[in-house]
Parts: sequence; C-alpha cells; structure tokens
Amino acid sequence: MFINITNSETGNNKGSSARLVEYLEKENKLKNDNREKELWFTNDRYDVPHQEVRVKLDNNIAKLSKTDDKFFLVNISPSEKEILFLKQKYTEDLLQQKLKEYAIAVMDAYALNFKKDSITSSKDLLWFGKLEHFRYYSNTGEKVKNAEVSVGDIKEGEQMHLQIIVSRKDITNKIKLSPKNNSRGKNIAHSAKFGQFDNLAFKENSEKLFDNMFNYQRGLKEKLMYSVTMDKGSVEDKKVLNILEQIEDKLNEPSKEEYFQVIDNISLEFSLDLNNIIEIFDSKGTGLFASLLTTENNECNENIQFSKKKKLRKNIDRRIN
Repeated sequence: MFINITNSETGNNKGSSARLVEYLEKENKLKNDNREKELWFTNDRYDVPHQEVRVKLDNNIAKLSKTDDKFFLVNISPSEKEILFLKQKYTEDLLQQKLKEYAIAVMDAYALNFKKDSITSSKDLLWFGKLEHFRYYSNTGEKVKNAEVSVGDIKEGEQMHLQIIVSRKDITNKIKLSPKNNSRGKNIAHSAKFGQFDNLAFKENSEKLFDNMFNYQRGLKEKLMYSVTMDKGSVEDKKVLNILEQIEDKLNEPSKEEYFQVIDNISLEFSLDLNNIIEIFDSKGTGLFASLLTTENNECNENIQFSKKKKLRKNIDRRIN
C-alpha cells in the first residue's frame, strides 16, 4: 500500500482547485457516454459532479492568505498484489465500491491524526475522492527516456488507485488543518492550535485499516514498518527482520495463521526485541524457531542463540543482585 500527501499533482495548491479537478477528470474525457463517467465521492455521496467539487473547495478558504495552502492531495495506491487479492473477492463493480468505502475510512484516520477534539471523523472535513483505473507515463519515466513508450501511454499492470482532494479548512470553514504540521506534540501550543499530524502513523493506520477491512494477510516486506526500519533502523532491528524473513520463507500451511498473528502486531511502535518475538512464537506453539534452529542457516542460528544466552545472563544477574 502506497499512501502519500502532496500539495497537488499539478504543482500548485495556493490558488483555485480548478486545475487539479480538471486534471483528475482525464479518464472521463475519454468516455463519450456520460453513464460511464466516474463521478466524485465523499461522505454518504457517490454522485458528486466535478463542478460541485471545485466550487465547494474554492469557497472553503476563509481567512487564508494568497500564499497559504488551500487544499492537499491524498494519493491512495494499493499494490498490484492487493488489487489482485481484492479482484478474487469481489466483482468489478463491488470492488470499486469497496475501495471507495476504504477511502472514507482512510479519511477518518486522516481526521483523527490531527488529535483535535472538534475533528473526529471524515465528516468534519471537506473532501472529495476520485477513483482512477490507470496511470500514465510522464516525460520523467525511464521507459519514455529510452523511447520504449510515449508520454501519456497507459502503464502496464493493475493501476487502480484513488485521489482525494481535502480542503485546508474543516467543514465549518473555521479550523485550519495542515498535514505539514508534524510537530508531534513538541510544540504544545502550536499543536493545540493547528493540530499535530504524524505522517508515518497515518500511513501505518491506513495500512492496518486495509488489512482489517479486507482480511488481508500482509507479508513482512509489505509492511511500512519493514521499509522504514530497513532504511533508517539499527543494525540489531534489521537482523530481527532478517530472521523473520527467513521464517516467513519456511512457512508451511498449518503455521501461517500463527505467524501472521504475530507479525500483525509488529508496527513502528513495536520494539524489535528478538527475545520478545521468540516468546510470542513459543506461546503459540508454532515450533517455527525450533525448526529454524535445525536448518543449515548458521547466521540465523547464531543470532537466535546469542539472543537467548543474553536473556539468560540478564536473568542470572537479576537473581544475584
């Protein structure tokens, strides 16, 4: 799952939303039959015309200056694996409806992330979403540069995704809300006034929403926690993830359920302590670590054995002291 928040795909969010709204109508321009055109959606509505989207967003800018952000673009892009998983569960029409329902849940998470008493759900926001079926090559793409495709050609694979324009001001046009404010409580006065926004927490919550809503078993490498840890984590944390990767590769059908129950709880807030993870696995009786110790993977063996000996030494020290 890829989720990000930008100013605008058209590069400007300090003026009218007209340019962005028009840009997101690109797929509709290829359809001659109005009944086939994809309308916009928001809370409790799935039939919003693009003219209404522009007017409402552009009128919801009370007390914002010319240089202030007026709106933000939330991009929700399920992976190809996730889309194929959903296609096995739902018909095409139902799949599109379910993705829109998921987008509403994501906007609930967006609202709650500001940690303001008056902003508790997507209904407190002014926002509009658009389901898109394709992505297109731009002039910055490697295939375009290599003359393999042309600018504007449709990209291969499953590309269904959602674009959401959310107003800087809340639904009452009184409260300023900016996902750029990532103070996370460091500046209490500023956070209380404008709302603090933890971008990583928002992305991870949205990932968990998808898994819970669709009963999706997310592999370790698909988790946001994995990519963040591998990019910025400690050597010890990366070793723990490497061990879990090796376990995942050796899973048999009876042990999958227990494994995914364990890693479902591993998040950015979770301490990647190998001893704790071993205890969780042992408590579920999977035998995964025991079977791993009998393999020829010496590095993995050494890491696990070292961690167990380290814990044993700590226990002995506590008893002596």
